[in-house]
Amino acid sequence: MRQDRRRGYGSQHVTRRDVDKLQEEIEELFADLWQVPRFSGIRHGFRPNVDCFHTDEPHVLTIVVELPGVDQRSVQIVANDRVLIVAGERKRPKVPGRVYQQMEIETGPFQRQIRLAEDVDPGRARAWFELGVLTIELPVAERPRRGRITIRVERP
Repeated sequence: MRQDRRRGYGSQHVTRRDVDKLQEEIEELFADLWQVPRFSGIRHGFRPNVDCFHTDEPHVLTIVVELPGVDQRSVQIVANDRVLIVAGERKRPKVPGRVYQQMEIETGPFQRQIRLAEDVDPGRARAWFELGVLTIELPVAERPRRGRITIRVERP
C-alpha cells in the first residue's frame, strides 16, 4: 500500500455530502435512542416514520410521512435550504370517565427535520394527505433557492 503523505496513511477524500449524511445518521440514532423507555423513563410524544426517495422522470424528491390519527389541519410543512420540517400534533381523543387499562398510543406535538440530498424548488412543491399518510413532492432545482417557504397541504 502506498502512503499518501498529503492526507495521511489510508485516508480518503470526504465530501460535504458524506459529512451531512453522517450527521443525519447520528441525529437519527440519538433521536431513536431517547425513544427507548429504559433511557427516557416514559416515552414522550409521537414521532412519525419517514421515507424519502427521488425519481429521475420527473426529477423530484418525495417524502412520505406516516401520520395516523393526526388532523391534517394541524400539519405544517416548511422548506428552508436543504431541510424540510414537518410538524403537527396527534391528540388523544377525549372520552369522559375513561380509566386506562393499557396506554401505548403516543400522542402530542411532533416535529421531524428531513435533510434533503439535493436542492429543491419548494415553490413548486405538492403535498397531500390520504389515509393517514402525508406525501410531499419537491421538484429538484437547477439552482439553489434560499429562504424559508411554507408548503400547503392540498385538501381532497
